[in-house]
Amino acid sequence: MPLLAVAYALAGCTGNSPAADPSQSAAPDKSKYLSQPLVSEIYTADPSAHVWNGKIYVYPSHDIDGPTPEDDLGSHFEMRDYRILSMDKIGGPVTLGPVALDVKDVPWAEKQMWAPDAAFRDGTYYLYFPAKDKAGAFRIGVATSNSPTGPFKAQPEPIKGSYSIDPAVFTDDDGKSYMYFGGIWGGQLQRNVGGKYDSNGSKTDLQADDKPALLPRVARMSDDMLEFAEAPRELRIVDEKGKLLLGGDHDRRFFEASWMHKYKGKYYFSYSTGDTHFLAYGIGDSPYGPFTYKGRILEPVEGWTTHHSIVQWDGRWWLFYADTQLSGQTRLRNVKVTELHYNADGTIRTIDPMIRR
Repeated sequence: MPLLAVAYALAGCTGNSPAADPSQSAAPDKSKYLSQPLVSEIYTADPSAHVWNGKIYVYPSHDIDGPTPEDDLGSHFEMRDYRILSMDKIGGPVTLGPVALDVKDVPWAEKQMWAPDAAFRDGTYYLYFPAKDKAGAFRIGVATSNSPTGPFKAQPEPIKGSYSIDPAVFTDDDGKSYMYFGGIWGGQLQRNVGGKYDSNGSKTDLQADDKPALLPRVARMSDDMLEFAEAPRELRIVDEKGKLLLGGDHDRRFFEASWMHKYKGKYYFSYSTGDTHFLAYGIGDSPYGPFTYKGRILEPVEGWTTHHSIVQWDGRWWLFYADTQLSGQTRLRNVKVTELHYNADGTIRTIDPMIRR
């Protein structure tokens, strides 16, 4: 069994069998978790948080208990729609919105509505999402609404030149917006090395541990936020000597889950290392990088996947993430939030999502 398949199998054995309704799952021991789920009515993951109009909005994946067996390409993540969370303050009541977008209402998409993100410009809210097209290739779509909670109307075609997964859109102080995206293994980045999908490409990565690892992509967005204004380019992640991280460096190299934020004039690119389950980050001087690896934001959560966002609220910084507390199953996750702290030198203090005794 491939390494990742073993990891999925182990993650699936961390708790009781999942129920279609989180409220029917066996009650976990809350005392061992640093934070508690924001909602328990449905399963949620991959939370992208934003502050608009004095409120916090979280755009997560909506996990479902589908029939597909677990495999090392994530085929068991069968999400089909999006529902948005909102709250007036961290720690306050959380409102679970109705369906904001369903795969059946996206003309080009067939299945697997994975981790989304959102943006706002000139009175319009934009929902960015990956999904597989009819040929089985992940593309990135965009939908619009006049409300942060939707409903959203999808564009008839995916963004031209888009591929792979995990879009994250960052708007800089000058008003320019950039999309960061990509993911290896099931995210298909290794099958889009030249920007064109190769269904016969590698199943995992470049399969060259002693060569530079596959890199995430970045592209500036057009003024209408519906297309790329340029061809996507590689986002370099380097060590302290300026050398690209290698494919065999699984503790540090990029796997998926891009996020960008800015702190005291510096750009922070954070991401998941996937099969080693860390949230890692680098710091740079430009939205295009390069980004020098600085360490870990979050140690491994309970469950296999880890995907996050970072947002400032009321003068403090917050990390949104997910684990499998409610179900014990890697395909059925729940989003959480905890405070994030910086050191005096601008590095981020590593967070342990579990309470150790």
